Amino acid sequence: MTSSNSPLMGKVALVTGASSGIGEATAAALAAAGAKVAVAARRADRLDMLVGRIEKAGGKALAIEADIAKGSDITAMVDKVVSEWDRLDILVNNAGVMLLSPAAEADLDDWRRMIELNLIGLMAATKAALPHLKAAKGHVVNVSSVAGRVANPGASGYAATKFGVVAFSESLRREVYVDKVRVTVIEPGLVRTKLGDHITNPAMKAGLDQRLATLEALTADDIANAILYAVSQPPRVNINEILIRPTDQER
Repeated sequence: MTSSNSPLMGKVALVTGASSGIGEATAAALAAAGAKVAVAARRADRLDMLVGRIEKAGGKALAIEADIAKGSDITAMVDKVVSEWDRLDILVNNAGVMLLSPAAEADLDDWRRMIELNLIGLMAATKAALPHLKAAKGHVVNVSSVAGRVANPGASGYAATKFGVVAFSESLRREVYVDKVRVTVIEPGLVRTKLGDHITNPAMKAGLDQRLATLEALTADDIANAILYAVSQPPRVNINEILIRPTDQER
């Protein structure tokens, strides 16, 4: 049972990319801590299952089918949250895709897809939510990656989007701190999720699978716990960045 003096009690959170992995785990963690949680993704069936689990555990949740690469979906998503609960305190921008390939072999459509979802979608969701976050003195959490700090071979397009997330987040923080809005960047290392399932380059997919087989990767819950830590701090504390790697990951 959630304590009545939990720092998230009465707060409203919106988590994108919530149908699996980090987004799903984060939504469950925020709900368990007392927040009302709107979960957004394209897979409505998965969202309905997540809402059912949250509500069965005594929480409150709202499913929103949305494609974060579409501006109209983003606007409707934020409007639905505020219409349902009259406020928005926490935005977790988690939706993203990782399509790895050497630059010389890259499919430009893959690069465009990553830029549209990982970067522009994140920026657009933030823009749509900002008036409500300012009113609530809220919190933006942007899920980046260790690839936003270290650009490895084969990840040029993906790393470019994640470096962009870090740059956007720092610029945003310096704009909205005067409104008492906090901004946190989460930079996970290797996490055991379905993120790599969309990689079509055989060599890159095999390399990722090999890494997952030879080290103890992080879990989605590990990242959810880091996000929960950041958003549970008192208003005077802004955790700007959390870089979190598996213990046996070098880079």
